[in-house]
Amino acid sequence: MGRRERNATPREGSNRAEKLAARRARASEAAAPARPFEGLAAECDIVALRQFVPSATAPLKVSGANREINLATVLPGAAYALVREDADGVAGYVGLQTSVRPVDPASALAGAARFAADAEVGESLTEDRDGALLEVLDAEQTLDITVHQDFDWWLAGDVDAQTRQLVEHANSLITPAARIELGADGVGAPWWADTGSKAHLRWVHPAPEDELMAALARVHAAGALTIGDGSRFAGSFRADGLLVPVFDLDRESHPDEWVAGTVELGKRLAEALADDSDLTAAQRRSRDGLRGRQVSI
Repeated sequence: MGRRERNATPREGSNRAEKLAARRARASEAAAPARPFEGLAAECDIVALRQFVPSATAPLKVSGANREINLATVLPGAAYALVREDADGVAGYVGLQTSVRPVDPASALAGAARFAADAEVGESLTEDRDGALLEVLDAEQTLDITVHQDFDWWLAGDVDAQTRQLVEHANSLITPAARIELGADGVGAPWWADTGSKAHLRWVHPAPEDELMAALARVHAAGALTIGDGSRFAGSFRADGLLVPVFDLDRESHPDEWVAGTVELGKRLAEALADDSDLTAAQRRSRDGLRGRQVSI
């Protein structure tokens, strides 16, 4: 009698699929660049727009582009890019918050920017396309960001009822956000947000993670890890290779009321980053405690 093959039960098949998916996810994580936007002057703002800012746009310089190109948080359908007729002519849009998160965000951004520069009106890009970031974007450019309190900028020309319904639904989910402007000497990209139950400041900082964590520990041990009355250090998270400290804030305060305190904390962090001495015992305890409140997104 020949050998009989045992059919996998549905549960076994499910387990195999889950293991295969987990293996592929680990392989993708291993292949992803640790800090994809390193080398760009706009790195911190790009990370913020990609990770947590709801609705914002900024002009984007793309090599060889003969039309206006705009970087955006998210586009209709969470597309990677699209080209449309705006009031001032043909414009391309590049979305950072896409339907599928690319393994290499920098390559996907470059591919989307190239598409937005070259595609015809009405075309959209719905999957990531490879590109060389520093060949497509000017590494020295900073972003002049416009924060929108709705998604009405999705609308252009005559739109159908389904599109208007989509925009109305997106508008119902949006949360207020604002960039905290630190002036010429400011570092990184601090963003205020009101999520409905709490207000937060999320500060995308360009310092290497270990160095910034040590600086936070020095400031924390000195009792100075604050941006003023009504603020509390809540923790930090990793995003695109950068560490993002987070503060809970008094919801009754306007975003501009946190500028001075953020500037002062920036100075304390700069001094701590310049200190290359060994951490004291108290500072090491602070660092261990801060690490305990750290997550990745």
